Formats: sequence, C-alpha cells, structure tokens
Amino acid sequence: MPRTDGRILALDLGTSSARALVLSADASPVPGALARHKVAMAYGAQGEATLGLHDYVEGLLGCLDELQQNGHLEDIGHIVLSSQWHSIVGLSAGGEPLTPVIPWVDTRSVPVSVGPDFDERAFHARTGAWLHRLYWTRRIPWLRTVANASAFAGLPDLVLERLTSHRVSSVSIASGTGTLELASGQYDDEALAVAGVTAAQLPEIVPTGWTGVLSSAFERRWPALAGVPIHPPTGDGAASNVGTGAYDESTAAVTVGTSAAVRVVHPIEGAPDLPWELWRYRVDDKRAVTGMAFSAAGNLHAWLTAVLQLDAAHQEPTGVEIGSSRVIAVPFQAGTRPPETVPSGSGAYFGLSFDDTGADLLAASLLGASLEIDRGLRMLDTVFGHSLQVVLGGGGIDASGWWRRCLTATFARPTDVCAEAEVGARGAAAIALGLSPAPGGEHLEPPPADVERVAAMRPRYEALRGLAVQASAL
Repeated sequence: MPRTDGRILALDLGTSSARALVLSADASPVPGALARHKVAMAYGAQGEATLGLHDYVEGLLGCLDELQQNGHLEDIGHIVLSSQWHSIVGLSAGGEPLTPVIPWVDTRSVPVSVGPDFDERAFHARTGAWLHRLYWTRRIPWLRTVANASAFAGLPDLVLERLTSHRVSSVSIASGTGTLELASGQYDDEALAVAGVTAAQLPEIVPTGWTGVLSSAFERRWPALAGVPIHPPTGDGAASNVGTGAYDESTAAVTVGTSAAVRVVHPIEGAPDLPWELWRYRVDDKRAVTGMAFSAAGNLHAWLTAVLQLDAAHQEPTGVEIGSSRVIAVPFQAGTRPPETVPSGSGAYFGLSFDDTGADLLAASLLGASLEIDRGLRMLDTVFGHSLQVVLGGGGIDASGWWRRCLTATFARPTDVCAEAEVGARGAAAIALGLSPAPGGEHLEPPPADVERVAAMRPRYEALRGLAVQASAL
C-alpha cells in the first residue's frame, strides 16, 4: 500500500541549485515551503567545471534552517532526495574529500586501456553506459592520477553520509556511474576492472527500501525531523519521469530544464534490447529507465535571449509560425551526449539573411532542439514496439507555451503537459512512497498545418545536421 502519512521533505540536488521543499502527502508542493541555495559552477580553460562540496552541502543545510525558521518542518513523515546523475568526488582512504564535485559538465578524463577481448557493445548492453568521460570508468583513473584518490563517491552519496553518517548509494544513483550491472543491481566486475578499483572503494549499494535517520547533531538542529526516515536518493532523470506521470512503458516523458531528455520507465525484468544510441539506468529495485539526453535546452534558450538582448516580452517567438522559418539551427552549442562525439562549440545556423529577426533565430533554435528530442522519441517508439504517449514536463516546458506547441507538432502526436514544475522532487517522493502522480495539465493536439511544415523541413535539417557533425571533426 502507498505510504502517505505526514508531509514529505524533498531535497533536490541540482547542478545550478540545491533546494529543500515540503510536499503534501500526495507529493504536491506546499505553497511557500521552498528554500533554494544557488550554486556557482567554477569553469576553467582545460574543460574544468566543478562545484565546491563544502559550500554546496552547507547551502543545502541552510535551506533546512530556513524552512524550520518559517515553521515548515512540522509533521514531516518522510525525507526523499532527487539528485543529478554522474557526479564524482575523489576521497582519501579515510573518506576525506580530495577534490571538488566533478559533475557531468566537466570534460576532463583520461582514455581507458582495455584489452583486445573487450566488447563495448556487450558492456553497453549490460551497464547501459559507454566508456565515456561522463562515467566513472574514465573519471576514476583520471582522479587517481591527479588527486591520488583511493575511494570515490558521488554528491548524493556524500550528502546522505553527512545527514545520516552512512556513505551508501542507491541502485538508481549507482547506475548513473556507468559501473552498475543493470540486471543484478550490483557493481559490474568488468567496469570495476576498467576503472581499476574494487567495490570496497565505492559506496555500498542499498536496496530501495533502505532508510536512515538524521545523526544526533542534526536531530538537535532540527528537532521536528528526529527519527524521520530518510530514503535513498533517486537519479534526477528517473525522478523527473515518474514526477510527470510517465511511470510505465506506455508513456515517454520529455523533460526540458537546463538540458533535455526523453525517457521511458519500464520493468527491469524482461527489458527490451538496448540500442547502441540509447542509455539505460535504474529507477529502483524493480524498474529501469531508457532514454536519450541532449545538452542544449533551457541553457540554449537562456544563452540566445541574452546574446540577442531580448526583453521579457520577446523571449518567445510568438509571431513565427512553427516550422516556417527559413533558418535552420543545429543546437550543438554544448556538443552532444554519447555515443556521438560532437564537442561543445559546434552549434550552427544555416540560411541566415538580412531580414531575419531575433524571433526567427529563437524559433529556429527551439525547433532544432525539438527535432533532436524527436530523434530519441522515434528510437524509443521502435524499442517498445508502439507509438508512445508523451508527457511534457520541467521548467523549460512550464516557461514557454510556444515550445510546448513546437514539440507537439514535431512529435506529430498529442501531448499532455505536467502541471507541476517540481517534477524531480515529486518523482523522488512517488518512487520512495509508491505513489502514482498524474500529469494534471493541459492536453495539446498538434495542428495539421504545423505538423506539415515541420515534416517538410525535416529532411533539410537532417542534411545540415550531418554537415555540422562533419565540420565538428575538422
């Protein structure tokens, strides 16, 4: 039976902010019960992109202090966490951090050395990952070299350790490291060998039903939370899917935040074969999530509106019909995710003329991002053997009606919009407590004229996309 006693405290460990918010028993946000700590990423010329671990954790703890000061920590029955996937911190043998948090944005790693018998396609089918810098198989050898690290953990593992004194990981978070055997939910022997570590050097993987409680020092700091069960963290992609209402193989969730993704949640038992182009991670002990991620989404919109100096009234291309612009935008400003290898700085615009406006450029960019997401959706249709229903969610979806309509036309199928912007926190609560949230937002039908215009320009987009991929290799 779903456990819905008491309110829910959700901790959301994002890349641009750490947040704490209170949800009702049905995982709806309590008005006003939100505290946020903005996070500043430190960038460097050699591909560095890091987060300060101490400042991040202290900022999150400060969010709990703020909620307590405003009387929002009473009647909390559960504490849940949603977290960015793929982060890593190098630790000493005694567990002290030797590095800042290395998130997915950081491009540093080292090539791995594998023998002639290594079969990366079999490895990908087993782990859902590739030998790519996103994953610990390449991060760990690099951190052993540059920081002399001898143990490793992700940001959510260390946050959980700070709160409970237990350094453990969930099957969901561990799957994002690229070192998990998906079927068993344990570390993969070959992945460990490639990384050059043993399972003892990584956080212990605990089952979905595991719970901890606050350490005595934090119980004194937040007395209302004493003894409240703390559930293992969920990877933000899995949490976002479930939070939108896409929690089975009938429905794909398209989430648009800083980046974007299209994913399907399904049972891990009897999972369909995994195509080379898609990744697969775990949601919990019984479910997996298969999908494709994209590096350009809300960050693309924010960059272009800043470059074009568009004021608030012009940050949507409302005067441009979907698919009508002559301009083609290939949104590779932040490169591509694996298995493609297009580097950042590869964005391209084709067909510019002197009569194009900022609205034309913005419309072309949002359509280009929509077409990229549609590539993943079509692959997922094939994997699951039917045309998937689609739910749209996330901050980018919530902020742009034009983009919602553009995605619907590009997919050439109806979509439902998740009415709740806090899909990650909502999903983490739903996974931990056995809830089944519904999207609850508007239903969109694609206008035939929009669908026809997008379909007519799609071949040109694909051809120019191919040129952009070739140019990125020069």
